[in-house]
Amino acid sequence: MSTRLKESQGPDFPNAGGRLGDAAPQFCLETVGLSHRYAEHGSGLTDVNLQVPEGCIYGFLGPNGAGKTTTLRLVLGLLRKQHGSVALFGKEFSKHRISCLANIGSLIESPSLYEHLTATENLRVMQKIHRVPAARIGEVLELIGLSDTRAKLVGQFSLGMKQRLSIGLALLHEPSLLILDEPTNGLDPSGIIEMRELLKKLNRENGVTILISSHLLSEIEKLASHVGIIHRGRLLFQGTLEQLREKRQDAGIVTLGTSDDLRTLQFLSGQVSGARIENGCITMPCLSNARLARINRQLVEQGIDVHKLVAVESDLETIFMNMVSN
Repeated sequence: MSTRLKESQGPDFPNAGGRLGDAAPQFCLETVGLSHRYAEHGSGLTDVNLQVPEGCIYGFLGPNGAGKTTTLRLVLGLLRKQHGSVALFGKEFSKHRISCLANIGSLIESPSLYEHLTATENLRVMQKIHRVPAARIGEVLELIGLSDTRAKLVGQFSLGMKQRLSIGLALLHEPSLLILDEPTNGLDPSGIIEMRELLKKLNRENGVTILISSHLLSEIEKLASHVGIIHRGRLLFQGTLEQLREKRQDAGIVTLGTSDDLRTLQFLSGQVSGARIENGCITMPCLSNARLARINRQLVEQGIDVHKLVAVESDLETIFMNMVSN
């Protein structure tokens, strides 16, 4: 499989909301204003602007029911689009449906397998549909680690083996984009690790762009280069994993203990918003190391002893929960 990595757009995604397909594609997948409402309960998606750079692993995060599967179904044409645009490989999906789908492999919700057949026989069915060389079956079995299953029926497979075979079926025609909806659901820790390593290998060695949905931040943090967080049908965050990590400082706090907390609070009131006395100490939003050092020095110069200065950054789990709890 050819590697087609390209430098992605910066983490701020300045072209979000622009027209699709006007120039060379900056994203493997892009949606603009994607919205959908279910008649029975009215909930759905509102103005979702996904931007998945080519060659990345994009973690699509959100609690159960946040709109992840609905978004992926719309992207693949499994749900009728109501509002907004979808572009794949720089082409408007509605106008180039067949050519776009020919370059996509997907696994949405539970695997669809013939359990009375072997892994090889399952792949042979799809090989005839996709009209790829028969030799590709052996390549895929080796890639997903199922080459030694031989005559074992899929009905006898573990859930992890079934998930790997499903990904193998999605990879048989050598797609450029792999879309996976909660592929680690129901897997034990060993199966999750196997799945993670397989996806990393596909991305690193074969250049496959991967869009993977999950409600587990801890797992996405170990896998993805880019992240989108959705909640109640709205995209709350989109950027690189590093950009999300930078929010740890913004969401953190500083605890300050001094010999005169009242004078210290009065001094801080003109420099830091949100400073207050709490549990016998002063707490305030997290600041840069340079600002903390300057404040410490200024307090000492005014005759105030500083006996405690602790900065605590929020972990990613806390940031994620803060985003989706509002």
